[in-house]
Amino acid sequence: MVHRPRLAEQLCYAIYSTSIAIKRLYKPMLDAMGVTYPQYLVLNVLWEQGKQSIGSIGDALGLETSTLTPLLKRLETEGFIERVRNPEDERQVMISITDKGQRLEEPSSCLSEALFCNADMELAQLQRLNQEINRLRENIVSRHGAKKPA
Repeated sequence: MVHRPRLAEQLCYAIYSTSIAIKRLYKPMLDAMGVTYPQYLVLNVLWEQGKQSIGSIGDALGLETSTLTPLLKRLETEGFIERVRNPEDERQVMISITDKGQRLEEPSSCLSEALFCNADMELAQLQRLNQEINRLRENIVSRHGAKKPA
């Protein structure tokens, strides 16, 4: 007989189900801002790093261009970003945040506050957990060779 940990004992399920719980917590706040969770992640990259190529955003989030392109088109349609071909390399599309997108940065801080308030954990605990999960991801990516978020 094969020994397999019960679902509740599997780390992959714990991370997956926690991610879903966090997205559900964030959803009303993101809805009020007019963005989805993946769009929020793209905006985070732009707030932190400024104008980026689609490839750079994909690298930062561990996403393929084919996944990002429709998401970026929706952000552009809503006026949060601007997509412009790089004049030095026409094959490259550069993404920059608009004033409307920039205005979401301050209200987005409510997401971290909501997580902290609902986690019932000390800030230091949450920071350690984040570091450990990041280290786990980096270890897996370095051994497996998958695309890793920057």
